[in-house]
Amino acid sequence: MPAATSSPTAKSLLLDLLSTLRKGSMPVRALLEAGSLFGITENSLRVALTRGLVEGLLERDERGAYRLGERARAVAERVASWRRLEERIRPWSGAWLMVLAPSRTGSRPAQRRHVRALRLFGFRELTRGVALRPDNLTGGVDAARTELTRLELAPGSIVGELRGLDPLTDARARALWDADGLVDGYRKMCRELDASARRIATLPETAALVESFRTGGAVLRRLTLDPLLPEPIVPAGERAALLAAMGRYDAVGRDCWAPFLSRHGIRHRSAPTDTRAHAWGDFS
Repeated sequence: MPAATSSPTAKSLLLDLLSTLRKGSMPVRALLEAGSLFGITENSLRVALTRGLVEGLLERDERGAYRLGERARAVAERVASWRRLEERIRPWSGAWLMVLAPSRTGSRPAQRRHVRALRLFGFRELTRGVALRPDNLTGGVDAARTELTRLELAPGSIVGELRGLDPLTDARARALWDADGLVDGYRKMCRELDASARRIATLPETAALVESFRTGGAVLRRLTLDPLLPEPIVPAGERAALLAAMGRYDAVGRDCWAPFLSRHGIRHRSAPTDTRAHAWGDFS
């Protein structure tokens, strides 16, 4: 199965669990019980809760329950939008979106956030300080500029549109992505999702929770980082097939997690998955 190469951290588990809330917050007892499924100690989770509050990634309500903080919401919304990936794509005219990075991108954490913003948008570096992607996203350059800013692109970056590349440079730009590798990955993940769904039907509750969390998360990490390349570079039907498979798997995951979440009175919009979207070192 496409499980993560390691267990989730206390921080990533908290953020992934809280990202699934339809509204409201999650009580500490639910977070601690979920942590025990992955061998995360109570002390580690409580430390992560405290740090998350300080960093603005978490908020606590008057009952002492937790929800995502403002700093975590942009990335969480990006991950949660996987069902609408195809709505973010428009026909490609051959133009490119371009980001010119400033000479200095700030502190090391700021640099990581800058790189993460580019990766979440599918940019690749054409030459030092110049990142490109096909201009096939809905809303064009204005929408991209706004969303990249929300995702903490380095201040001073220039976001614009690039046209009229010479044929050799255009060909080099198109080759920045491994199109064959993307297609092979779509097909492999479809097979793994179907195999995991069959396994889950035979597993006890706790094992099913862990399997769905890890397997669904591995696929969502890939979908969140998918460059959404246009038809001339990658056949759109391959990505659509994976989205359909993930839709079916999410229903399996929700069924797995429903008894656990119901016991704690938690309303959720999707199955918890191991996306690790907020921990750059684990986000691959």
